[in-house]
Amino acid sequence: MPVGKVAGAWATEAWALLERLMRDEGERISQASQWCADAIAAGGLVHLFGTGHSRIAVEEMFPRYGSYPGFHPIVELSMTNHTQIVGANGQRQAMFIERVSGLAEAILANFHLAADDLMIVFSNSGVTAVPIEMAMGARARGVKVIAVTSVEHSRASDSGHPSGDRLLDHADLVIDLHVPVGDALVDLEGMDTPVGPGSTLAAVTVVNEMKVQTAQFLLERGITMPVITSAAVVGHERSRELFEAAYQEHGRRAAHVLAGHPM
Repeated sequence: MPVGKVAGAWATEAWALLERLMRDEGERISQASQWCADAIAAGGLVHLFGTGHSRIAVEEMFPRYGSYPGFHPIVELSMTNHTQIVGANGQRQAMFIERVSGLAEAILANFHLAADDLMIVFSNSGVTAVPIEMAMGARARGVKVIAVTSVEHSRASDSGHPSGDRLLDHADLVIDLHVPVGDALVDLEGMDTPVGPGSTLAAVTVVNEMKVQTAQFLLERGITMPVITSAAVVGHERSRELFEAAYQEHGRRAAHVLAGHPM
């Protein structure tokens, strides 16, 4: 079978991206993990938000195999449904909606965020209104915010927020994804635009590093969370027990936020 002349080009760039990410952001990822452990140990939640493809990072955190409760994914389908490209629920609408100032407050009105909670906002560009205002709204409620974004791309882009601010301007901690302007990693001869984005790879790497480190920090405090685990690893009965324990614990923690007002 013939091998394309650029076979491995994206993988080579991806490895370099991950090396930059862990070299330059390792300490900040550990700090973020410590904050996550603080929130979970206090009985709170780590809220996760992202629009567009950033929903992938949110869903990578919880719930899935190898994950555990303490994380609260907030995903708005109107801004993240990518399977219908054109027509009803198409990409034009989704990209328009994520630029609407004021929508974040309407989303946050559904939840009561406690001071012990934490908010992580994922946005590679960091310049659209809704992610920016989710960060602003969380901080206004006394909740610390972690921004996971491409600093280079964000600074090279015009802000879509009326204030001219970017997501990184409204975060207590910024984790830089280290992807280039435009996200794509590979230049091909004969094309004037690069291909092969890297932000999802970088974001899920950050997520899983945080997931593992947070679990370790919790263990050091004597806290063991139920990890959703495949029956292929622990058997069907134990797997069902872990699933139910994880869902019940998530429901217990989420109960206070879904009322939309303090208990």
